[in-house]
Amino acid sequence: MVTASFVIALGFGIVAPALPQYARSFGVGVAAASGIISAFALMRLLFAPLSGRLVQRSGERPIYLTGLMIVALSTGACAFAQEYWQLLVFRSLGGIGSTMFTVSSLGLIIRISPPHMRGRVSGLYATSFLFGSISGPLVGSALLGFGLRVPFAIYAVALLIAAAVVYFALRDSALAAPAPPGDVQTMTLRQAWAKTTYRAALWASFVQGWAVMGVRFAVIPLFVVETLHRGAGVAGIALTIFAVGDALVLIPAGRLSDRYGRKPFLVLGAVICGVSTIAMGVSESIAVFLVMGFLAGVGTGLGMPSQQAAIADIIGSKVRGGPVLAAVQMITDMGVVIGPIAAGALAQGFSYSVAFAVTGGLLLVTAVGWSIVAEPMVREGVSAGKSDPDD
Repeated sequence: MVTASFVIALGFGIVAPALPQYARSFGVGVAAASGIISAFALMRLLFAPLSGRLVQRSGERPIYLTGLMIVALSTGACAFAQEYWQLLVFRSLGGIGSTMFTVSSLGLIIRISPPHMRGRVSGLYATSFLFGSISGPLVGSALLGFGLRVPFAIYAVALLIAAAVVYFALRDSALAAPAPPGDVQTMTLRQAWAKTTYRAALWASFVQGWAVMGVRFAVIPLFVVETLHRGAGVAGIALTIFAVGDALVLIPAGRLSDRYGRKPFLVLGAVICGVSTIAMGVSESIAVFLVMGFLAGVGTGLGMPSQQAAIADIIGSKVRGGPVLAAVQMITDMGVVIGPIAAGALAQGFSYSVAFAVTGGLLLVTAVGWSIVAEPMVREGVSAGKSDPDD
């Protein structure tokens, strides 16, 4: 699963630099070219509830593999698109497959991760995806010289490889095998919503989508260019430094959360990320901005594995919770969609400092939310402070 995560993120990053230019090559305007990206995200959002029901009915592994194959085939078809509408349809189908394997992969990770190692597994999984996300655009930019269609063909092959890795590695796995119909335990969205920890996780997922996945890519580059008066290359460096801070602490934070509980790292991570995000908006020098960006990445890395592990703690490894996971994915995608638009409107109507302050404030609210709910890790015989069986 970790290997497949890296390959998927790498391939997505390979396609990202080429996609807007490829859409423009069909003679459409900037809005239509951007619509290709929006269509993918929209289909992910709309199809998430159905993906959750499919996982609930058929299990994680078949839906994961089916989703990967849909994205692989639709991406390969993009390489042969002859008109804009064909590219739009193929990318939309890719969004459907994407949400299928995203929801099911989280469910599969929950099932096959030992309860005492959930934080570590979440940290490793997130690190592999992060490294793939960083490497992908670099490889994709280098491939543009071979033509705009080549990255799509390469991504399709990469997804087929990822599907093969997961299929052959898990085909004899008792943990990943479908349970007999009478033995399947399920958790409904209503049952999960009754838990304060799940409601805190939903809010945190929305803010993560808003701040980490949305505002970071949409507002930070503009701030660097328009306020700090640096080039686009410096903006890329700022994003890389954020990713470095994130990557440095993901695995250690996950391991420590298995020992000391999720809450300390969820609260601390949100506070560090929130305060540093606010400070980024009032930075007057690029050096201070980069340091604050690095700290924001550290805060993100501290909280991310604990957040995923907390969701796993809420559901449990013996329960199938497709709709519960689908809701987490949906609200994260909503943050990704709403965050950049809202932050951009705040920056335009007021200032960049206000946009950063609101984003940082949402992160601080997340810290408050996690601080007042129960510790999620006390479940299935796992409790904060329990000795590590591996030590």
